Amino acid sequence: MSSFEPGGEAASIVSVTDRVKPVALGMAVSAVHYLGDRAVFVGTEESVAFVDLEGAISKVEAVGGGILSAVSDGARMVIGSDDGKVVAVDGKGEVAVLATDPKRRWIDNVAVHGEGSVAWSVGKTAFVRSPKGEEKSLEVPSTVGGLAFAPKGLRLAIAHYNGATLWFPNMAGTPEFLAWAGSHLAVSFSPDNKFLVTAMHEPALHGWRLADGKHMRMTGYPSRVKSMAWGGGGKFLATSGADMVIMWPFVGKDGPMGKEPAMLAPLQAKVTAVACHPKQDILAAGYEDGTVLMVRMHDGAEILVRRNGTPPIVALAWNANGTWLAFSDENGAAGLLKV
Repeated sequence: MSSFEPGGEAASIVSVTDRVKPVALGMAVSAVHYLGDRAVFVGTEESVAFVDLEGAISKVEAVGGGILSAVSDGARMVIGSDDGKVVAVDGKGEVAVLATDPKRRWIDNVAVHGEGSVAWSVGKTAFVRSPKGEEKSLEVPSTVGGLAFAPKGLRLAIAHYNGATLWFPNMAGTPEFLAWAGSHLAVSFSPDNKFLVTAMHEPALHGWRLADGKHMRMTGYPSRVKSMAWGGGGKFLATSGADMVIMWPFVGKDGPMGKEPAMLAPLQAKVTAVACHPKQDILAAGYEDGTVLMVRMHDGAEILVRRNGTPPIVALAWNANGTWLAFSDENGAAGLLKV
């Protein structure tokens, strides 16, 4: 990535658009994850599309309805659908049904941990299945907005109206409730397990320091935050929701409390997706006008990956080694870049 040069004005941004391998998926897309060396683009209906390094496409019908949620631990993808199924798709494209809701209710959210635990939600109920197949459930005060496993996989965070619940499925104790007024949607633990952050229905994030429950208010966004990514080994949280990438610092015991965020890669379009490089202090950002940029965190240097003039970018992912970047707009015009 040594080709980074300080950017800012469009004319001075280094461009690698000619190195992008275009991929026409022919389906609406909501997300992308890497399983091994293949990018797996998640459709909005039924199918996922495996794309290899040469751009060859192989579609797999994962569920029988709309895909509502999808996550990956790098070895498999777990999908929740509106036909009441939770399924896993492995790197070979093989599909296994993990759970079926008896009333065929929507599987709104899913979470997965690398040690094998899987979680999903239906309405106000969160379910967890252990690697041994043991299943447990917990009802929270309102509809589940998001799920996330703690880094060690023993604790599940459940976002909902007026806060978040922290649950140890293998312990008999009462779950811990973290209160904050409003509707909480996506939820994420910091990689060091010291903080919990939720994206709210209003244009804001909220966080708690887990040691003592101290609040962290992260406001000032013009629109809702729909994409979050931890970077720099957990030192930063990159987010969408503004016409630039907002980077909150999580260095030290206080996280972003009392600190201003860094603001990178401003454009005349809102950021719609962010993905942090797994090994370097670099991130990828997608915008509502179809632009994709790579940005160096410490000085904001930019590389243009894709020019604007298309539907919004909704999917961004690096492979595990950070050597390939995959992206797609919402209509399925995708691309792969070797970096």
